[in-house]
Amino acid sequence: MTALIAWMIAQFLKIVTWAFVSKELNFKRLVGPGGMPSSHSAFATSLGTGAGLVEGFSSTIFALATVFALVVMYDAAGVRRAAGKQAKVLNAIVKDLNKKELHPERLKELLGHTPFEVLIGALLGIIIAIWRLA
Repeated sequence: MTALIAWMIAQFLKIVTWAFVSKELNFKRLVGPGGMPSSHSAFATSLGTGAGLVEGFSSTIFALATVFALVVMYDAAGVRRAAGKQAKVLNAIVKDLNKKELHPERLKELLGHTPFEVLIGALLGIIIAIWRLA
């Protein structure tokens, strides 16, 4: 339950941070990928911290949850972020070709996270787990 609460708070904060930066309210940020903070990181680190607090920091389940969190955070800041950058380049190429009557669907560019967004999501998850379970 703690991990879900961390995820929900992070998703809500995406709306707040988007509104602060762009000066517009966008409720699609509630379910969209990318943005500040990383809800995947918040979920995964909250799960790991919760496992450590409940089962012990030397338990196998804590080790598994920690490895899971590291994979999730690497994917968010590495693989998914790179895919978003590629989508941006492809969209620019297609826009340039669009002068020739092509009408393809735009690719989503906001897929991953910056390392800072991942870090803030991870800290949020840890704080929420400690607040709920300690």
